[in-house]
Amino acid sequence: MTEAAYTPPAVWTWNKESGGKFASINRPVAGPTHEKDLPVGRHPLQLYSLGTPNGVKVTVMLEELLALGHAGAEYDAWLIPISEGAQFGSGFVEVNPNSKIPAMMDRSGAQPVRIFESGAILVYLAEKFGAFLPRDAAARAECLSWLFWQVGSAPFLGGGFGHFYAYAPSKIEYAIDRYAMEVKRQMDVLDRRLAEARYVAGDEYTIADMAIWPWYGALAKGQLYGAGEFLQVQEYRHVLRWTDEIAQRPGAQRGRMVNRTWGEPASQLHERHAASDFETKTQDKTGA
Repeated sequence: MTEAAYTPPAVWTWNKESGGKFASINRPVAGPTHEKDLPVGRHPLQLYSLGTPNGVKVTVMLEELLALGHAGAEYDAWLIPISEGAQFGSGFVEVNPNSKIPAMMDRSGAQPVRIFESGAILVYLAEKFGAFLPRDAAARAECLSWLFWQVGSAPFLGGGFGHFYAYAPSKIEYAIDRYAMEVKRQMDVLDRRLAEARYVAGDEYTIADMAIWPWYGALAKGQLYGAGEFLQVQEYRHVLRWTDEIAQRPGAQRGRMVNRTWGEPASQLHERHAASDFETKTQDKTGA
């Protein structure tokens, strides 16, 4: 397939919509587009998010902390509908100047602390509660290496492959081939690692697993971009074993529901303000 030649201009200017599913919210400048304060619930930890893979990382971590008995990890999870541009409200931009979910405020101390970027939130919570991040120097380095492997890989899987395969207004062979190759290489990296270890960082379940599972676990199960057959994800049997094991964890099951607004109604909990929300959830409550 031959694609039309394109010669980049000497200076790029934003003179047309980018096209695709998120064209209405894409722009080349930062800052708020409108004034809107963020809600604040009764718990010290206030999460502003959506149940995308990056959002799921944090809600899984919080639910796992609660499952360990860390009462201080109770949290309010507020829905930020990014397709409506809610991430550009003035209150959200104050918490995350990059206008991306998830973002968190920790109000447990004398001064509120803002934390943004999913990997940073995982490390912050792990250090705050002393859980899911090894203390031994070598084990900690292994965990953080895999955590940042995921952070560095996400733009290829989400912004690259996901965009051009699922969301772009036209299919570009070169772009899809380039990113499909990289995503399969990443899956092979992960599969080889999980052939020699139960979890990504070793024998223990850590924040590295929580970061990688919502992305690569979902991809391995054919739940991301409808690309399972295209990428032949069934080849990665060690990733599938690991994915299924984590999916059995109650904390992971609950975390995957929070701020989710699609799929089966029973899989959605649009906002979470108490542990009992999982038991008392109704169609009315979730808006499903």
